[in-house]
This record gives sequence, C-alpha cells and structure tokens, in this order.
Amino acid sequence: MNPKMGNLIYAGKAKTVYETDDPDQVIVKFRDDITAGDGVKTESLVRKGYYNSVISAKFFEVLEDAGIKTQYIKLIKPGYMLCKKLDMIPLEVITRNIAAGSLLKKFPFTEKQELEPPIIQMDYKNDEYHDPMLNDSITIALELATKEELDTIRSITLEINSVLKEFLLSKAILFPDFKIEYGFDSEENIVLGDEISPDTCRLWDAQTSEVLDKDLFRKGEDGVMDAYMKVASLLLDETDIAKWNVEF
Repeated sequence: MNPKMGNLIYAGKAKTVYETDDPDQVIVKFRDDITAGDGVKTESLVRKGYYNSVISAKFFEVLEDAGIKTQYIKLIKPGYMLCKKLDMIPLEVITRNIAAGSLLKKFPFTEKQELEPPIIQMDYKNDEYHDPMLNDSITIALELATKEELDTIRSITLEINSVLKEFLLSKAILFPDFKIEYGFDSEENIVLGDEISPDTCRLWDAQTSEVLDKDLFRKGEDGVMDAYMKVASLLLDETDIAKWNVEF
C-alpha cells in the first residue's frame, strides 16, 4: 500500500517534496516546470515531470543494483516518487566527462574535449550567491561538509559516473556531464538524493551528437519534450514500462 501524501515540506524550481505518514519517507512530485539562468527563464512543458520521474527512477534502480545507496524507494506512479527523507547537503556535485557548457566559458578547454580522469566540481547550492564554485577550504570553512565527507562524496560520485557512463553507452547515449546532490539519512550515511534526469545531465546521441537534454531549452531551441521522451524510450525496457504503466 502506498503512503499517504501529507504536508508540503519544500518546493524547488521543478519538484515539490511532501511528508508522508512515515516520518522517514517523503513523496517527491516532479512538476512540469523547467527553468534556466538561475530561474530567470521559466516555462511549463506538458509531461516533463512525468518523463523526468521515470528516467530518474531508472537511473536510481541501476545505481542501487550496483550497490550505490540512494534515497529512492520506488516510483509510485509516473510523476510521484517515494524516497527516504534526507538532510540535504547544500552542494551541487558536477562531474564532467566531456568539455561543454559553462566549462568552456570559464576555462580554455576545447569543445567536446574528453576529460580523463573526469573533473569533479562542487558548487554552493544557494540562489542568493548564484551557486558559486567551491574549493575544499571554503567548503570546510562554511561548515558545509568535512574533509572526510568531501572525500566520501568524491568516491561515490566516481562510482556513479562509472556505472551510468557504461549503462548509457549501452543505450547509445553519451554522458558529457551531470549534477547530483547528496544528503544524510537517518543513520548519518551520505546518500545520493534529488534526481538524475535530462534536467540535470547532458545527454547526447552517441551516433549523431544530437542533444537530448535541457540545453535545448537553455538555447531556445524546439523539441525539448521530444528529446526527453526519446531518452525515456531508450532507457526503459518492457519490464519498466509495464511496472510503471509508462505511456509514450
């Protein structure tokens, strides 16, 4: 039996988190809102939350199968995810496998340059300060995380990158970069939270380099929902589609 949705806990740019009748669990609602440029550019795209939720659920299940702890419990139905309640760490952890986006604006990398080993970048998740890039000294001085916690986050992130790169390549998708977030569970374990979706990743068709993520929206191009739907159709197998009653 699914838990009952309770009071609102938090409303972000594209997701809303609700209490349940279990104090250690929450329901995350994936909304259709899409934003760019620190929320300056905002729109609502029909069924965006639907597809982001099933894509995230698939990624979380792949990671759980690989032994990586996440907050994911199950997808109740497309758009609504049951998760463990986490005390979120205010860091955005960005992993870059291929040079793209803001990295090219700030540093003299060549576009589509392969980055081996991958770059791990941490930003302060804070709208007031526009999510600035951090180093370890600033992170520790702000008491956002300890040196040991940062080492743990980097280690888990590299595992996540390895697992998802391989999984996506098997689906003919390249994985240039992605942003993830972590939190502490009730036992003080550092656990992957938030979402992994075309909103938070760059995803390119491995054959054509076609963009299949939010970059289309950032650049004002058409076909955003076609791209998200294509990602879902490539990632989900028949079992997933039947289990979650996904409709294309």
